[in-house]
Amino acid sequence: MGYVRWLGHSAFELEIDGYRLLIDPWLTNPMSPVGVKEYKGKIDLIIVTHDHADHLGDALELLKLNPDAKFAAVYELANYVAEQLGDRSGRIIGANIGGPLKLPGISLKVMFFPATHSCGRGTPTSVVVSGREATVFHAGDTGLFAEMQFIGELYRPDIALLPIGGHFTMDVYQAAKAVELLRPRVAIPMHYNTFPVIEADPQEFAKYVAERGLETKVVVLKPGEYYRF
Repeated sequence: MGYVRWLGHSAFELEIDGYRLLIDPWLTNPMSPVGVKEYKGKIDLIIVTHDHADHLGDALELLKLNPDAKFAAVYELANYVAEQLGDRSGRIIGANIGGPLKLPGISLKVMFFPATHSCGRGTPTSVVVSGREATVFHAGDTGLFAEMQFIGELYRPDIALLPIGGHFTMDVYQAAKAVELLRPRVAIPMHYNTFPVIEADPQEFAKYVAERGLETKVVVLKPGEYYRF
């Protein structure tokens, strides 16, 4: 049995097919119930969607605490991380928008897709992580974009992790349209209420999803809570 655990902001811990992952691991965010050191020796893969500090977060320290863990990000960001660590061992995997990544020792299917946002290194991304137990889509920081429909058609995500805070990303109304395009079984809101500028009501998001007549179940997690599948 796998799970998705929200760690506040856009940070998630996933367990799929026995692998433990962190996505956008800003574990020192104001909402986080966990500390970086709690993950020492426990992570197989870290994925970062773009290089903004609230997403790259504590990835460097986590990689030091997990010397066998792989790191995947867009090519320019991965090169930056490798330089910061002084690590050319091959565990830092730079990729780009496209087909599945080749991850040594990890059988999960990981694919980067666009995100409508900005960043300093490379390009912002969203990501699909797919295994036998589930397929999870993490939207990263993004506005609404039409290609979400293709992601839904091709990969049929079981779980979509979607920003709803507005200002920098989709708001609750736009995120409901994203659900319509993706058609996941479950949608979990993220990237809201960390700061006043991204205050949002996840129940309002759930209302808009219901008004569209969608079968998707909106699961609102508190920081630290799990959704198990």
